[in-house]
Amino acid sequence: MTRGCVGGHPSGIMGRVQKPGAGIPLSVLDLVLIPEGGTPASALADAVTLARAADRAGYQRYWVAEHHLYPGGAGAASYLLLPTVAAATTRIRVGTAVIVIDNHAPLQVAEIGGTVAALAGRGVDLGVGRGGPSEAQRAAARAVNDRLAVGELEPGPVGESELVDGVVVPPRVVVPFNDVRAGLNDRLLSRTPGAPADFGEQIAEVLGFLRGGFEVPEGVEVVATPAEGADVDLWVHGSSAGVSAQVAGRNGLRFGANYHSLPQSVFATVAAYREAFVPSAQLDRPYVAVSADVVVAETDEEAARIAEPFGLWLYRSRTEYAAPLYPSAATAAAHPLTESQRAQVSDRLASRIVGSPATVVRRLAALAAATGADELVVTTQAHALADRIRSYELLAEAWD
Repeated sequence: MTRGCVGGHPSGIMGRVQKPGAGIPLSVLDLVLIPEGGTPASALADAVTLARAADRAGYQRYWVAEHHLYPGGAGAASYLLLPTVAAATTRIRVGTAVIVIDNHAPLQVAEIGGTVAALAGRGVDLGVGRGGPSEAQRAAARAVNDRLAVGELEPGPVGESELVDGVVVPPRVVVPFNDVRAGLNDRLLSRTPGAPADFGEQIAEVLGFLRGGFEVPEGVEVVATPAEGADVDLWVHGSSAGVSAQVAGRNGLRFGANYHSLPQSVFATVAAYREAFVPSAQLDRPYVAVSADVVVAETDEEAARIAEPFGLWLYRSRTEYAAPLYPSAATAAAHPLTESQRAQVSDRLASRIVGSPATVVRRLAALAAATGADELVVTTQAHALADRIRSYELLAEAWD
């Protein structure tokens, strides 16, 4: 189904892209996944190699994700990787996307940013995101599980995909929720189960430590060394039009909108951030980076072949609540998804941008124009490091 939008763009967002790549920088998001046959050490080494390639190709930033209890992920302490990446590169900015703030005290988050900036010797992007899920979200997910159990719901999409100014907007997808695993994650990460802290207060504290002026009792002085005065840009990343977008806007911070992980809500997310935006000393106008899941190869057919294992990996990640080792083509061929399984990952498969340089540039340009993005963040998953590097190289060549 295709629909138009008021003024040509949803939520009144005016696109600025006149031609592919015009004024819109590209950045990289590395999930630091471990492929079958790899190890945590090899995945971390691959991240450094990939960062060097992104630096040579002219990408603006190199973001590293934080994930915990992933059998197939080596990014549990992403901030420890960043100084090594900075030392191995010359120009590209390094950053966290994200540090999950509920896993750390705000003071520790600010100290991490200052430490990485001191070791890197250049500016650092400190991307922060919320923990979760909240008790209300878990209760809603348990209610969905109950309906699935009695046959009132079927796993898969609720509705049809839309094409909005060339951007695929898939419907919500119903997937069984692993409530036991979610609760275990909270406990092992010392989070209060079902009760994330106040995100606005957390961000205010991080800003206080970075800029100085953290509120303390009269007569008490607090200097968060090495955070205070460090060359650190604080970002907020989020996937919905809720608290993250609003807090980023109210504090005049840069915002990362996660089309790659929750494509259903990208337009509402960006609109909420812009609506809440208040100019700050660091930023006089909204700044949005929109992420996308991308695979580029010489031809559409070759890109599709490289991208094929993603569906199996994503299905296992969603149903197991923990990402497995990234499968090879042989493993994906030996375990083809059933119709029901594919339906449970249909949103991400539909919104993933896969193809030749011309195909991918066209769709990325549409995403930038429709969302009014100031920057695009590209994340590429493939079993072979060489395929990931080549994907980024081909895109950079075609985009600029």
